[in-house]
Amino acid sequence: MTVDLSGEVALVTGASAGLGERFARVLAGAGAAVAVAARRLDKLETLAKEIEGAGGRCLPVELDVADAAQITAAVDRAEQTLGTVSILVNNAGIPDAQRAHKMSLELVDRVIDVNFRAPYLLSAEVARRLIAAGRPGRIVNLSSMGAYLYDGSAASTLYSATKAGVSRMTETLAVEWARYRINVNAIAPGLFHSEMSDGMIERLGDPSARMPRGRVADPDLLDSTLLYLVAPASEAVTGTVVKVDDGQYPR
Repeated sequence: MTVDLSGEVALVTGASAGLGERFARVLAGAGAAVAVAARRLDKLETLAKEIEGAGGRCLPVELDVADAAQITAAVDRAEQTLGTVSILVNNAGIPDAQRAHKMSLELVDRVIDVNFRAPYLLSAEVARRLIAAGRPGRIVNLSSMGAYLYDGSAASTLYSATKAGVSRMTETLAVEWARYRINVNAIAPGLFHSEMSDGMIERLGDPSARMPRGRVADPDLLDSTLLYLVAPASEAVTGTVVKVDDGQYPR
């Protein structure tokens, strides 16, 4: 899918690996200047060098999204270096991978802070600046098919609940900011290869044989959905959660 994002500034969280790294490369390849944010600065610096070596602009930003002060500082840095953030991809997330009755309070708080509070705070921070500047913007949240279907096998009750919250947050923020031409949408992937899912596969075994298409999907199959949601072609699309599950889940 050919999309020209020249002049746009994107901020991608959880960009040190997995889907976030992929999303950063895709946006940079379409012409956006990209701030890549995560806790692992060394990996971000390597990614930034690769993107810039390919002719793009990329700023590595160390960020723990569970820290509200770091969120504001990260947006400040992206804005000061690249310009006003007009595309936000809330990709950072963590699994719980424990039965609900065995989870520590610290883990409960961490999952909620990273998976739900952080995208809410980041969205508000970016939207606040766009509204002040009188500029439109695009926010893409990462939900999950786990927000809609859960069979208990993966021990991810809280993860699924936070992703359901992300889906509903997407719908409500879209209504609140429609008047400002800030579109808020989400992608709900099924099982795609990523750092998080590959760790789960290592613990629980490869589920490919049980999948309708006999595979765990490759992340490049999400490229076109991401590009559509940040492109001018989707100007009227807001408050939508796009389910991309490779036919893995029953309807």
